[in-house]
Amino acid sequence: MLALIIFGLFFLLILLNIPISLSLGFASIAALMHEGLPFSMIPSNMYSATGKFVLLAIPFFILGGNVMDKSGISERLIDFCRTLVGHRKSGMALVCVIVACFFAAISGSGPATVAALGMILIPAMVNAGYDKASSTGLMSTAGAIGIIIPPSITFVIYGSVTGESVGELFASGIVPGLLMGFTLVVAMTWVSRKRELKLLPKASWEERWKAFKSAFWGLMMPVIILGGIYGGIFTPTEAAAVSALYGIFVGMFIYKSLKLKDLMPVLKDSVSQTAVVMFIVGTASLFAWVLTVTGVAAEASSALVDLCDGNKYIFLLIINVILLIAGCFIDANSAMYIIVPILIPVARMLGIDLVHLGCIMVMNLAIGLVTPPVGVNLYVGCGISGVSLKRLAYAVLPFVAASIIALLLTTYIPPIAMTVPGWVS
Repeated sequence: MLALIIFGLFFLLILLNIPISLSLGFASIAALMHEGLPFSMIPSNMYSATGKFVLLAIPFFILGGNVMDKSGISERLIDFCRTLVGHRKSGMALVCVIVACFFAAISGSGPATVAALGMILIPAMVNAGYDKASSTGLMSTAGAIGIIIPPSITFVIYGSVTGESVGELFASGIVPGLLMGFTLVVAMTWVSRKRELKLLPKASWEERWKAFKSAFWGLMMPVIILGGIYGGIFTPTEAAAVSALYGIFVGMFIYKSLKLKDLMPVLKDSVSQTAVVMFIVGTASLFAWVLTVTGVAAEASSALVDLCDGNKYIFLLIINVILLIAGCFIDANSAMYIIVPILIPVARMLGIDLVHLGCIMVMNLAIGLVTPPVGVNLYVGCGISGVSLKRLAYAVLPFVAASIIALLLTTYIPPIAMTVPGWVS
């Protein structure tokens, strides 16, 4: 009965277009009232959830990404990738995916990647002969790689919930993120097989070197972040702070495109984005706590064990289906707090590595960024290109299918996700 109240009210509020964070909060309050639990647990629980040291990485990664975007790194990355692969067949599709992977390693956010790159790449792909809706679909899906390629805010949150090493989680996303990018290029090549595409002239080595020098300082940010973490120089949280300071330094003193007067708007945007994420973390944590103390999470875990009958391969298939459906309605950060407490006991019982599970979850929720009705990347893509949501939702299907292939390969071939963490651990 209680589970019906909690989840029924939650989904009802979402259908009424109430923000997910508020829906989680109201559903939690209703459960507290039903169970006679004290409301004093609300502020203490939300404070303890948002007061974790590891979550301090979130505002710094957001600030670092915003600063580098304001510094014009997106244009430099695009120019560099154009000189490398723009002359090849499906060259602009390759540019889109490669730049998305690079920018993902700077921003750590899917919507931010689409917003920063889409303004340039979508018109460029259309000029090269690609369909506008398909170009927007590719950009929106490639942007979802932003939460898989490290550094990733979603991995930080998963690590804070489970206690797993954020460094190992970051490492687990490298190969799956590249694999997803490869499948997206294949999908775009298939979708555009009957179109007359324009090839860019092959760049000279001098042009490539010039583009590389221009993009060098931006390319160094993920090297500094990941190299510092895996070299034992600093923690992921400290790496986030270094990335923010590095971005400000590069923008103001190297590229000189970031002025002192530009810094305050960037800081305001970063604070606003951080507040949204942390409020979701607080209400989602409260929701997860309610599920735990009322026994709903334990009952769900028990039902999941019975359903998979102790077979971990069936369990992995079930959670992929659950997460793909959940991704259509809730954002990745909320899903971490709602679903992880249910999955973790079962995963441990079946001997599934929690780092591998985290990578699977993040890939599922990345796909959720482009599945309606709450596919944030789709809305960003629509706003940039002017393509209707209905048309874009249809155009994105081949890319969702390609992403699911990458997801299934990562799910059932663990070394895809676990080889790099094994090297750095």
